[in-house]
Amino acid sequence: MEINGKIYNNILLVFALESEAGKEFENFNKVFVGIGKVKATYNLTKAIQKSNPDLIINLGTAGSTTFDRGNIINCSRFIQRDMDVRALGFQKFETPFSDEPILLEYGLKTENLPNGICGSGDQFEIEHINPEYNVIDMEAFALAKVAELEGIDFLCLKYISDGADGNAADDWTIEVKKASIALRRELDKL
Repeated sequence: MEINGKIYNNILLVFALESEAGKEFENFNKVFVGIGKVKATYNLTKAIQKSNPDLIINLGTAGSTTFDRGNIINCSRFIQRDMDVRALGFQKFETPFSDEPILLEYGLKTENLPNGICGSGDQFEIEHINPEYNVIDMEAFALAKVAELEGIDFLCLKYISDGADGNAADDWTIEVKKASIALRRELDKL
């Protein structure tokens, strides 16, 4: 696969859940990391040790109040949205005693897709109020961080499944069935 003029020979597709992949990615090297940042970090790290990829592609669902349901968004900027240690004098989303910036900028950008800022956290967001990010998921920050630390190129494509609002759970249940088809179509365009 060639992306932005670079050829990749050993690609690892990363999904949180099998339902996000459906039957569309049967013949691909893939891993299902589970829900949440801890599981995602652990399972991606194990998969990297096993397959030594030159590109990690995170495909999955996400909520958004900015982008419409059914759209595919390319994320190359990430925030750990549940990091909140303001009570001890740190900035919102800042990791205490770390020199890492709040906004992790790591990942490939594609020309044909809108670019979003993904806020990852260990809760299913149903009342999005943070203007700092416009795509909401539960794993991408962790996946991007592992890829960055391991020096592996990273591409993140998110299918917008819900509006990160009071209907998010019901919308996600319906839209997740459509995600794999849309994500595969977009991957084939690269």
